[in-house]
Amino acid sequence: MCGRTACSLAADNLRRACAYRDRRGRHRQPDWVRQDRYQPSYNKGPQSSGPVLLSRRHLQQDADSSERVLMDMRWGLVPSWFKQDNPSKLQFNTSNCRSDTMLSKSSYKGALLKGKRCVVLADGFYEWQQQQNGGKQPYFIYFPQTKDAMMEGDEWKGWRLLTMAGIFDCWEPPGGGEMLYTYTIITVDASKDVSFIHHRMPAILDGDEAIRKWLDFAEVPTQEAVKLIQPTENIVFHPVSTFVNNIRNNTPECVARIELGAKQEVKATPSNKVMLDWLKSSQEGSPQKKENDLPKWTSQFIHSPSPKKTSASVLQQWLGKQGQPPAKKHKA
Repeated sequence: MCGRTACSLAADNLRRACAYRDRRGRHRQPDWVRQDRYQPSYNKGPQSSGPVLLSRRHLQQDADSSERVLMDMRWGLVPSWFKQDNPSKLQFNTSNCRSDTMLSKSSYKGALLKGKRCVVLADGFYEWQQQQNGGKQPYFIYFPQTKDAMMEGDEWKGWRLLTMAGIFDCWEPPGGGEMLYTYTIITVDASKDVSFIHHRMPAILDGDEAIRKWLDFAEVPTQEAVKLIQPTENIVFHPVSTFVNNIRNNTPECVARIELGAKQEVKATPSNKVMLDWLKSSQEGSPQKKENDLPKWTSQFIHSPSPKKTSASVLQQWLGKQGQPPAKKHKA
């Protein structure tokens, strides 16, 4: 399954990290839609909002279906046919969608057959391993990364985002008002290397060709697109502190590697303190969204404000600390 993610890149860097080539081979960066609503976070859960990629044609009928846009959507799909006046009245969990039932369950079938496919973006996702003592050990799972994160001009050489297959829908309040865009993450049986953590995992699209086929609903029919939905072995992971268990904790400690068997706490070393002070200062003076500026039904989904300014290097430094072993796959 997938019940918690991190997406710490600032909005501009997120665009660069999602660069692609359109149907004509032109190098493009997706345009933001409602960029002001996006808030980076090291600890995103269902009912919070997160960035997704989708075809521009969903928003502009005469657009090239290979063109992509970035949009901040709420996590937890609300079907367009839902008739209640408040999305919180939906009686079932739609944060994840099983691949084996997505074409049979009414919550997802209609949207999927209409081509409402999206790519959910994250630095990585968290999963909890059940322990014999009754506790749970969290892990951070992500794509293998290059040794040094950097950016050359508009070409992104930093953190490689995890790209998860999703389905989205658009719900309109019965009494009128702003449309609510929501998504679900498709899940599959876990690959061999991570099955010891959990038996389910997100359907990960590995490479731009897979992303292109999933997003281009006008050129790639549903029957072909769903063939992309399968487990991947191209992921790495490391254990993290139970600090991430609390959704209110939203700092780099959430993704920091720990040594199993040691006391699970992130020590306030001088280097860590410098980083945390920098993150704190980056938030000072940043405008925060007010609940009064949003539709009334959205206020219950607002979580603690996230840092407005982040950088790929912050995450890279935490995951590649000097003297710690690199992320590795499970050893039998």
